[in-house]
Amino acid sequence: MLRNREFRQFAILFFLMAFVTVIFGFVINLAAGILAIVCAVAFGTAFFGFTKNRYKSIAKLSDQIDLVLHNANRMEIDELDEGELSILHSEITKMTLRIREQNDALKKEKQHLADSLADIAHQLRTPLTSANLILSLLANNPDENQRKAFVRETEDLLVRMDWLITSLLKLSRLDAGIVVFQSQQIDVRNLICAALRPFLIPMELHDITIQTDVPEGVMIQGDSGWLSEAIQNILKNCMESTGDNGKIEIIFGDTPLFSEITIHDSGEGFEKEDLPCLFERFYRGKSSNATGYGIGLALCKMIITRQGGTITAKNHSQGGAIFVIRFLK
Repeated sequence: MLRNREFRQFAILFFLMAFVTVIFGFVINLAAGILAIVCAVAFGTAFFGFTKNRYKSIAKLSDQIDLVLHNANRMEIDELDEGELSILHSEITKMTLRIREQNDALKKEKQHLADSLADIAHQLRTPLTSANLILSLLANNPDENQRKAFVRETEDLLVRMDWLITSLLKLSRLDAGIVVFQSQQIDVRNLICAALRPFLIPMELHDITIQTDVPEGVMIQGDSGWLSEAIQNILKNCMESTGDNGKIEIIFGDTPLFSEITIHDSGEGFEKEDLPCLFERFYRGKSSNATGYGIGLALCKMIITRQGGTITAKNHSQGGAIFVIRFLK
């Protein structure tokens, strides 16, 4: 207690006041002096005992806080009965609960980061291994036609790796919250045309028919660049699913509650067990024929949900898969 400057100042002031009071008491008479001494001793003893107990409670609280700070398994502080200290205990308990929540969140984020890094390494290792194998075959193969085929296959692998790295960078930017979406009126027909533009030649080469039913002048609110990116990821998935001589339909619907864009392909649809996990990151499906990296649909969902929309996917009653993007009005 004596290390507390305020307590020392109060003790000195108390002894000075007590001394002066006792002197005045003896000046009046002997009984007044003795009464002053008794009162000063009683008050001083009571105050010292009360202050000592307070310091013990504070020291106990301090020790428990120290345990919380240095022991991950202890996150609780014993209850205190005193008024101000009880209020302090309540506030510190709230703080420890908050620390526990943040600690749990950090552990989950750390585990998620470790899992993501492992998935990314695995996703990149596969095309890299294939590219190394092709390059070794290319170096030892004198046949010009086969060498050209190997070069084309290597270029395809490099394109896929470039898409994967670009998509991962976009996901990391969205995760970090550094992407600012623009909110503006978007002409849906122009949006669909912009999303389709990179796929027109591949669709023609694979005889994939594209059919759109989007009225003129219909508008939605959002960021046209990012929404175009999301739709392109869906179209890429549909093209891989439908294969040669397939068909993709894009239809716009409008109700008093929401506007929606549906994309339907003529492929084989989804396996039943894959439906709940379609938009999970790095999920590639149970099918042995599954291609891709499990990035496109996860990126698509993040883009749409961050702009207040929803996206669902299911098997169409007439066959194939159907994606539904909705924006509330």
